[in-house]
Amino acid sequence: MTICGLKLTHDGAVALIKDGKLIFNIELEKLNNNLRYESIEDTSIISEILNKNGYTVSDVDYFVIDGWGGNDQNELAIQPRLEIGEQNNKLSAFNNGEPYKIDIALYEEKTIKSNVLEGRKFTGLKIGKFDLEYYSYLHVAGHIMSAYCTSRFSKKGESSYVLVWDGGMYPRLYYFNVELKKIENMGPIFLFIGNMYTIFSQHFGPFKVNGSFAKDNLSVAGKVMAYIALGKVRRELFKHFNKIYTECYTSPMGFANIFAKEFKKIIDGQGYLDEDVLTSFHVYLEEMIVEKLIKKIERYDKKCSNLCISGGCALNIKWNSSIRKSSFFHEVYVPPFPNDSGSAIGNACCLMLDKMQKSFLNWDVFSGPGIIKNNPGEGWTSKEFSIGDLARLLYETNEPIVFLNGNAELGPRALGNRSIIASAMTAKMKDILNNIKKREYYRPVSPICLEERARKIFDPGTPDPYMLFDHNIRDGWKDKIPAICHLDNSARLQTIKIEQNPVVSELLIEYEKLSGIPVLCNTSANFKGSGFFPDVYSAARWNMVNYLWCDNVLYEKNDKIKFN
Repeated sequence: MTICGLKLTHDGAVALIKDGKLIFNIELEKLNNNLRYESIEDTSIISEILNKNGYTVSDVDYFVIDGWGGNDQNELAIQPRLEIGEQNNKLSAFNNGEPYKIDIALYEEKTIKSNVLEGRKFTGLKIGKFDLEYYSYLHVAGHIMSAYCTSRFSKKGESSYVLVWDGGMYPRLYYFNVELKKIENMGPIFLFIGNMYTIFSQHFGPFKVNGSFAKDNLSVAGKVMAYIALGKVRRELFKHFNKIYTECYTSPMGFANIFAKEFKKIIDGQGYLDEDVLTSFHVYLEEMIVEKLIKKIERYDKKCSNLCISGGCALNIKWNSSIRKSSFFHEVYVPPFPNDSGSAIGNACCLMLDKMQKSFLNWDVFSGPGIIKNNPGEGWTSKEFSIGDLARLLYETNEPIVFLNGNAELGPRALGNRSIIASAMTAKMKDILNNIKKREYYRPVSPICLEERARKIFDPGTPDPYMLFDHNIRDGWKDKIPAICHLDNSARLQTIKIEQNPVVSELLIEYEKLSGIPVLCNTSANFKGSGFFPDVYSAARWNMVNYLWCDNVLYEKNDKIKFN
């Protein structure tokens, strides 16, 4: 059985599952240097994507579309094409340039008793010359299933709690009962939508525009998470947060701005630094998440210690880590695509469960588009270059290198195949990488490390292959790898082992032989505001490094850049 999952709105993607195995998930932002969060405006491109990966529209048994949107609209959501219907949403689209409407499911369940996994069947999906039937599931259902079906819990046949906190919804707790293959809805754990973090932050520090509220940007939350390392927790502010939360709550979509404005009135003239305010609010939410989540689970007591976390807020590594550090759960899993980049996969998994009664997806994180090995253009020379040669070049030049390998990783994090790799042994490397990436000085650079070496260097140093948890750097190592030390001594670690990515593993092994250090800097290779480089030519056109490596070929810039 072949199922094609579609996310048509922001973070647009086409996922193909065949007989319970993920064949690919092509995110639009990872094609042609498209902008980040690119949507599928014209559905004819679905046929092109299928064809490029060896399939046709006729090969697909079922199409399924994510229900991004809903009857409780997020005022800041990037979906201007959405129209609200009584039972479902209508989405405007094009097919070969011709406009038409698509019915999709709602954003979230209407009541706690609603069947979250109930799909709706529609007609009228146009892909080129085809006019097709399709299914659509709640957007939240895609988040639940993208997390559970890719987890070890599903592979082992174990039930799990699933916490979903997305931009336009409260943090909600669900329970996937593996024996019944059903989801039990335990309701919200508190009444802040996920965009609360972004909206509040846009009233303070560098995240406001001309002193006023700025239009939502999906990248703001990640920047705030880095920025708070500059601040201190002022716990006396927590009472004000609590007061506004309990006394001023209005509605999900309007409350975030009201909350921020009321808070600013309370602290006006008291001299609080913006970075302290944002740090305090971050920790306030973090502690609330852990406390309310544990209380909710204790109330229902399913005798289960597994937890999956999904939704856009699951990209917050500090909140994920705080939940894991609570020691309340035996294991905490966050997929590499907890935001909407996993929605096409999640909706396909909903249909897989319905039609095949399968709740485990066989998948690999490197299932994105393959690299295009084209010519870099004038000003570059090329030669055969092994991984051992590359390790020596990194060690001897102490320069960043664009590293392109095989198929792209799924989700927003560069996990080695579309990365800029560099030595972590000098403090100036973080500044070099932030400068060439045109990022703020306070942004951290992530380490990539052999899994078997991680516990020696990082605390806790547990296996974290998707860069979604916080680790501290152990004593004695900060001076050895200063480039990956964040301002608060933390690191967004990615661990790696040979079976996950033999090429990157070999690079780390060869580099350690030369340097004694099993760690390298790892950040995404892309134009600012765009998805990962799709080919060698794009990386060369970026023109910010002297070396590009792709599948055992080194491309060297003739007119060298000098890194100070």
